[in-house]
Amino acid sequence: MRKQYQIEILESASQTVYIPNELNLHTHLTKLAFGTHSVDAAFVLHKTKKNSIVLSKDVADALNFPDLTIPLHAFTNNETLFIGPLVGIFTSGFTSFPLRPIGDRTLFFAKLLSVKKSVGAIPFLFGEQHINWEQGTIQGLFYHQDGWETFEIPFPNVVYDRLPNRKSERKNELKAVRDRLQKEYLIPWYNPGFFNKLDVYERLQNEESISRYLPETHPFSSFSIIERMLSDYGHVFLKPINGSLGLGIHQIIYDKKEENYYCRYRDRDENRLRKYSSLESLMRNVFAGRNLSRMLVQQGIHLMRHGQRPIDFRIHTNKDENGEWKVTATAAKIAGPGSVTTHVKSGGVIKTLDEVFEAADEKEEALKKLTSAALKISKALERNMEGIIGEIGFDFGLDRKGNVWLFEANSKPGRSIFKHPQLREFDLLTRKLSLSFAVFLAEASITKPEEIFR
Repeated sequence: MRKQYQIEILESASQTVYIPNELNLHTHLTKLAFGTHSVDAAFVLHKTKKNSIVLSKDVADALNFPDLTIPLHAFTNNETLFIGPLVGIFTSGFTSFPLRPIGDRTLFFAKLLSVKKSVGAIPFLFGEQHINWEQGTIQGLFYHQDGWETFEIPFPNVVYDRLPNRKSERKNELKAVRDRLQKEYLIPWYNPGFFNKLDVYERLQNEESISRYLPETHPFSSFSIIERMLSDYGHVFLKPINGSLGLGIHQIIYDKKEENYYCRYRDRDENRLRKYSSLESLMRNVFAGRNLSRMLVQQGIHLMRHGQRPIDFRIHTNKDENGEWKVTATAAKIAGPGSVTTHVKSGGVIKTLDEVFEAADEKEEALKKLTSAALKISKALERNMEGIIGEIGFDFGLDRKGNVWLFEANSKPGRSIFKHPQLREFDLLTRKLSLSFAVFLAEASITKPEEIFR
């Protein structure tokens, strides 16, 4: 188990670092490193068995080390003692308001950074505009009890990608930051990018152990594919390939008795249901002027219900401090009246599994199936997708026979489920593990870089 050490700064200019005896691991230490900066120093054993590392002020200043009284990890390699890790959280959308430096997302980031002491890391926020490439430093935003504060610090050991949307992800200047920090500075960058629904489906389809969780899915090519799938399944979903938050999802239903077609969707904050005599009429009226080449057609599933409303399940997985996948949150989402999705903005309701399963054995069986699927698919996505993945949010369905179906995998999952009072402990756990994984990556990049950068 990794140990953490309190870092103290001694008001002297002696180019010295005082370390506990347990860090004198038969290694002749000559350098101290923080982030990407390092400095030569004399290493002296504590006369007392203090659980701390003490830096002379000139060493702390040379490393741009902020004195934040956070217990940190210590790793040794090649005569260098590394303290940290320093974790950069990369995002965009910064404002000029000191109390709300990242606008509406300020509270989320404040809560994320508030777990630093329990994790043993120094996390900070930064954007492209905060980087000084010539000095190798960043004007990072830190959060403590007194609010937000800016410190100049070295480039981090690890970067956690929290860009807010696909639009920001496509910006060339933000791509250039990621490429340069990864290639020139060999800084591990985790959770890059947003998953593309069709891409995820096609990559997972080749995994034999995973394909049974996948509803039939195709890029939209013609009305005939919708007709055939309606004949097979009774209803289908049309979804934007790069959609999120349930926006733009349409359910098309065929009533064999009446020979009518129905379309359920959300428009101008209202749930709508429209009836048509033909598929052509439905498509012409509902999708007029839309680029259907950016849509996919997905098999409809007859989901289990609660109070006559369909239910699906949000499962969060995170990699922990040992680089292992863990299920960190589970919740049920009940569709709003007449809604095509279970999203809260469409009238959906968040429930715990205890609230939707009357029998304990039914709940345990469902949880076992959902947990198994989430862990298997997390590992499969890691094998099949580019970049380092540290967290995933899954939307699963359980059909009336108890089969698990994967509807979506989100690389930057929303956090609306944590508004439920009984799910707040999972909110804390997911935040802690998203930074604990950074500790794992930092240590691996220092001691086993070939495993990270292969």
